[in-house]
Amino acid sequence: MATSASRLGLTVREVPATVEVISAETIREQGYRTVSDVAQGAVGVTAGDNPAEPSAFSMRGFTNSQINILYNGIKIGPQNMTSRIMDTANLEAVEFLKGPASLMSGEGASGGTVNFVTKQPHTGPVQNETFFSYDSLNSFRSYYGSGGSTNVQGLEYRFDVSRSSLNGFADDTGTKTLDVSSQLNYRVSDNLKLWGAIEYREDRSKAYWGVPLVPVAYSGSHATTGIVSGSYVSNYNGSNLGPVTIDDRTFNTNYNVLDNRNVAQEVWLRGGFELKLAPGLILKSQAYGYGAERTWFNNEVEAFNANSNLVDREHFYVAHSQRLVGNITDLTWDTNIAGFDNRLVTTFAASDLDFVRPGAANFPHDLVSLVDPVRGYYGLLTIQQQTARIDNEALSFEDRLKLTRSFALVGGLRVEHIGLDRNSTNVSGLEKAGFPFSKSWTPTTGRIGYTWEAVPGLTFFSQYATGADVSANNIFLLAPTQPLDLTTSRTYETGVKHLFWDNRAEWSFSAYDILRKNVYAAAGGMQLNIAGRQESKGVELAAAVRVTDAMRLWGNIAYVDARYADYDFAGGSFSGNTPPNVPRIVANAGASYRFFTPWPVELGVVERHVGDRYNTDANTVTLNAYTIADVYAFVDIPKSVFSAVEQTRLTFRVRNITDKRYAIWGDPFYPDQVLLGAPRTYEISAAFKW
Repeated sequence: MATSASRLGLTVREVPATVEVISAETIREQGYRTVSDVAQGAVGVTAGDNPAEPSAFSMRGFTNSQINILYNGIKIGPQNMTSRIMDTANLEAVEFLKGPASLMSGEGASGGTVNFVTKQPHTGPVQNETFFSYDSLNSFRSYYGSGGSTNVQGLEYRFDVSRSSLNGFADDTGTKTLDVSSQLNYRVSDNLKLWGAIEYREDRSKAYWGVPLVPVAYSGSHATTGIVSGSYVSNYNGSNLGPVTIDDRTFNTNYNVLDNRNVAQEVWLRGGFELKLAPGLILKSQAYGYGAERTWFNNEVEAFNANSNLVDREHFYVAHSQRLVGNITDLTWDTNIAGFDNRLVTTFAASDLDFVRPGAANFPHDLVSLVDPVRGYYGLLTIQQQTARIDNEALSFEDRLKLTRSFALVGGLRVEHIGLDRNSTNVSGLEKAGFPFSKSWTPTTGRIGYTWEAVPGLTFFSQYATGADVSANNIFLLAPTQPLDLTTSRTYETGVKHLFWDNRAEWSFSAYDILRKNVYAAAGGMQLNIAGRQESKGVELAAAVRVTDAMRLWGNIAYVDARYADYDFAGGSFSGNTPPNVPRIVANAGASYRFFTPWPVELGVVERHVGDRYNTDANTVTLNAYTIADVYAFVDIPKSVFSAVEQTRLTFRVRNITDKRYAIWGDPFYPDQVLLGAPRTYEISAAFKW
């Protein structure tokens, strides 16, 4: 099941939408170290860990905060404000729900929803697991997890702790993470279950902000091909760079100041109950509290100046102090209507978010050389402060009516209230013009669709769904003088899901048409433009087959045509242009073969292709298409070798085996620079279960 796709307790095949669940087992086998790695393996999804907005995704033509990010089904705020680099070790699964999905996760889900699910307690004997890994960049990861039933009747536990230090390929860059999570489930009786969970996460980075676009004419013999192409006029300094390239002398260059830091600490508290009130009537409720402290203290702009042949740098500081409390309560009612099975879930959710954002009031600037720059220090910092408070209440209904054993109608409606209060003061503590201000919205969104299992294992589906989000979905960039209307979206989708050959093979297909209105788009200099409409049409195809007990094959391909419309402004128009970081084609393919020797060995290869993308709405610079491949081999050591260990696996993995140089992401807020993908690396790991 995917809880982010439906509250009805349906399987993925019973939901009238495209849903993909990447399990902990797949995460482990494919070597996904961070949630961005997981996204890269999903159908039609790309990701970039731009440090201003880490763990940002592109899906079905939409990016960043147009995609809701949930943690165990809870939204903590817009992605571009709250997401962090996250290790996968403590996760049970990552769920992808494609297309507008405000019925399930509220405002902000125009492109879809990504839900991170932490590992849960299970009933049965205690199971323990641990792993260690090390790679050629001197990165390491370690993890320990344990869970199962205790000696107390009805009490189950889960505890996980992971620690990682992932070094970057650029000089003096990398991220350290710590994640501790635990949960207790207590079955008081057959009718009542209580549970509580706590989690602490921490990440500390020396951030990599990418490399500047450079004139081909300046780089000369050091100009590269196949990474970027096109011509560019600097958004930062206005100089005309002409045709641009990535200078090969900058592949490993870090332009950040020496005293840079990018830090976050997060704490989760969750608890609730599940009560069977009567046959077919179940009440579930959970209360939660979340707190976060985040800090960015970096050089964030790296803009080549064609007039001086130096790199303009601009430093920026911002911090967050965030507090969130809320409750989600579900009442599930199974009944029979005129002979038809029916399930209705009524959900009430409420939350209160307080956000304090001290930020830079000055932006120290300097010039450094393109090659071997003097990194220097941040310099003088003056601070101003902004605050925001968002209260949210929602009442939703989701229903499934089975008209026959194989045909079901699935739909729902959500009525939501969103209240925003904002204030902004200068360095002297005086309120700025237009502040404070307040605004509220009451969007109504929903979904209606069907599923039809034409023959066992073959299910057709279609849906119409809507979504809404606060304009720009950035509570601190939206000015009081800008229109404060809701952005709305809708989708039409149809497809098929097929499981056959004794569950050895499966495939799925979907086609969709999404329209989003009153769109705000990111522009250089932390500005927002009104982009009118965004249209996205595409198809997705995925298949997997176990050819023999030893051989597996899998692959997927996604095509999307995403365009702006009514995107006009003084001096021009971007109508017809493609949004940033949206490739038309994304494809993955993989194969593995297992040798059933006394020590079983499996060999595998995974290939990924990402098409051309743009780094800004202007579409003048292309991040060129790339294809990369990873290979791996693991050996399972029999229990007879280590009698106290049930399972032992040693793995060797080569990432980006061809050492391809490519641009993985571009931040439209910082269009003078792009982020490069990691070069070839080698990794060894050992995992144990007992």
